[in-house]
Amino acid sequence: MQIGVLALQGAFREHIMTLEALGVEAEAIRKPEQLAACSGLIIPGGESTAIAKLMSAYGFYDPIAQHHEAGLAVWGTCAGAILVAREIVDTVPGQRGLELMDIVVRRNAFGRQVDSFEANLHVSGIEGDVFRGVFIRAPWIESVGPDVEVLAKHDRHIVAARQGDLMATVFHPELTGDPRLHAYFVEDVVGSPRQ
Repeated sequence: MQIGVLALQGAFREHIMTLEALGVEAEAIRKPEQLAACSGLIIPGGESTAIAKLMSAYGFYDPIAQHHEAGLAVWGTCAGAILVAREIVDTVPGQRGLELMDIVVRRNAFGRQVDSFEANLHVSGIEGDVFRGVFIRAPWIESVGPDVEVLAKHDRHIVAARQGDLMATVFHPELTGDPRLHAYFVEDVVGSPRQ
């Protein structure tokens, strides 16, 4: 099993390091043709508008959608959660999402860079104690469709969700040194057959 990490901008190196620490083969994805070898794809945190422009410039939109349709599991973290959403609130003009997951995400909902914070989260499906969430200019998930499972909330706002082989977290699990969410993605989201 190979997990790709979209490596156009943002915290892709930290995701790769976390996956490799779990013994999972990880690949930095810089060209759409690399997706064919992947069972899962992580779209990292960073600047959603910058990642969106680079995805458009490198021709990633249709290939990601096509590979997902063929069985590629996708996890968006922070900016990535914005990009996988069906609808983006407070987006910049012209910003395009992948519209894969039936969620509505509000950009910069928790505030600006100076409002970044950490919080203990209870994440459904994750064994053990609380998971420490790192929120950096984070969005939140404003609403979810009927087929979406809410995995975690903070201050009454949805911060993690799953829809079959799609997952979104508005925080940065790759910055914590805690590999449990990556293990959950690999074992439960990628590893589960599509219904």
